[in-house]
Amino acid sequence: MARSLQAETPILEGPAGSLQAIFESPRNVTPAGAAVICHPHPLHGGTMQNKVVHTLARAFIHQDFHALRFNFRGVGESAGAFNDGEGELLDALAAIAWMRRQVSDLPLWIAGFSFGAAIAVRAAVAALPDGLVSVAPAISRLAENLQAEPRCPWLVVQGDRDELVDIDETIEWLNRLSPGPELHVFSGVQHFFHGELVTLRSVIEKFVEDNRVSCAGDSRA
Repeated sequence: MARSLQAETPILEGPAGSLQAIFESPRNVTPAGAAVICHPHPLHGGTMQNKVVHTLARAFIHQDFHALRFNFRGVGESAGAFNDGEGELLDALAAIAWMRRQVSDLPLWIAGFSFGAAIAVRAAVAALPDGLVSVAPAISRLAENLQAEPRCPWLVVQGDRDELVDIDETIEWLNRLSPGPELHVFSGVQHFFHGELVTLRSVIEKFVEDNRVSCAGDSRA
């Protein structure tokens, strides 16, 4: 059943200037958590309006979470210019800090798609969230630079026909992690999950529902 939503368009203060954002919440329910969602590569048309990013937001909202999407620097009305992932990581951390100021009493999750999934993983190492969802993570953006492994419930979702992120590369990377995330592979599906967004949302919702208990105590130890 669709949730009745309320939406705001806050301007976040980022390291390179203002960041355009959408903050959505389900109406008439007690919120269960909050999620910050990162979009695909800014130089390849990625924005917070991307369909997979929108699907991520809807999955969290359907689980009674607040959902914050934002445009990285230089995208849409966000100030600044692309900074090869390093500046975008700082943008994500600024968005996470903003969300924590708004809902400090709630579990906080981080999520992302493609380039945004790589940024979300790196942000999770620094920000110690209560959960993480990575959809088609761009492994080459994070595998060599990851200083530690996120220590929270973590889902990786990818299609086995992904033309941009090689599934074998993803599996090889995951096998080097311990204990590593849960992996869900979509058979016959390419990078943008065409025709599979409803199923993608269901997979994410189930993972969030199954992992509502905060792992913050463990991850911050």
